[in-house]
Amino acid sequence: MFTGIVQSIGKIQNIILNKNLYFLYIKTNKKFIKNLKIGESISNNGCCLTIIKLYNNIITFNIIKHTFNITTFKKIKIGDYVNLEKPIKINNYIGGHIVLGHITDTAIITNIKNYNSSKILWIKPNNILQMNYILEKGSICVDGVSLTIDRILKNKFSVNIIPETLSKTTLSKKNICNYVNIETDIYIRSIIQTVKKLYNNTKYLT
Repeated sequence: MFTGIVQSIGKIQNIILNKNLYFLYIKTNKKFIKNLKIGESISNNGCCLTIIKLYNNIITFNIIKHTFNITTFKKIKIGDYVNLEKPIKINNYIGGHIVLGHITDTAIITNIKNYNSSKILWIKPNNILQMNYILEKGSICVDGVSLTIDRILKNKFSVNIIPETLSKTTLSKKNICNYVNIETDIYIRSIIQTVKKLYNNTKYLT
């Protein structure tokens, strides 16, 4: 479980496919890697991955084909950068919102409005049904970053990126037509899905 507050930026060193399993090698700073252990989970662009090896300041993860195919990892290249976050500790402040690290969809950046030290991203989910769980002023996780939804249109939404977020995440490097991982708010999904089930059951009984 995560909060969507990025703690470090990693660089893809290598990607290897071996027997239907991908090995992802990410280089990061020694401060982030300190005290990490094999078997722990790390958010990589919002996707929860398990550490299988630690060597100097390189972390190795496994990615199964299913995860690879439904996330932006299928487009990632050696030299690309990713947002990294360690899981929540019980006694930590939750600065963003509860993030599970389970990607609900990929999305494309359709427009960017740049200002002096901030920007607005317009993002269109691949599956339009994801818009059911995207509410104005609600929370969403974009490439592992906890953001507040600003505006909503029929098939896309916007988020504001403040200077602090730009300086500490890979969102500063994004361009139009780039893809991102998104995770909609688990509480919004749970509420809407529960209400739908109750409505359908009531309708069926009557």
